[in-house]
Amino acid sequence: QVQLVESGGGLVQAGGSLRLSCAASGRTFSTYAMGWFRQAPGKEREFVAAISWGRSNSYYADSVKGRFTISRDNAKNMVYLQMSSLEPEDTAVYYCAADRLSFRPILGTSKDEYDYWGLGTQVTVSS
Repeated sequence: QVQLVESGGGLVQAGGSLRLSCAASGRTFSTYAMGWFRQAPGKEREFVAAISWGRSNSYYADSVKGRFTISRDNAKNMVYLQMSSLEPEDTAVYYCAADRLSFRPILGTSKDEYDYWGLGTQVTVSS
């Protein structure tokens, strides 16, 4: 069993920054790619960013590229999402997710490629 706990969400003005954190426990964290997804009211959950198990690769949705940065600290079992230049369109619940396969060389962008999820943290960006 894997537990993922997100934190760091909140209310911020447009143009501001937030850093989300995800604490992982329950399996060999360093061997799994990790992802961030988000879900706005009335919309499907969508991919935001992913980072490989070895930290060498990362991938971003076009909507956040250049503004968000994903990182991880395998020694602490933590994943982070640094969000800058936030826009009202970034308002959503943000979820941390763990890849379903260890050492997978391809970064997944589909929800189906991740099998463990946190409960999410709310990010609200005011205009």
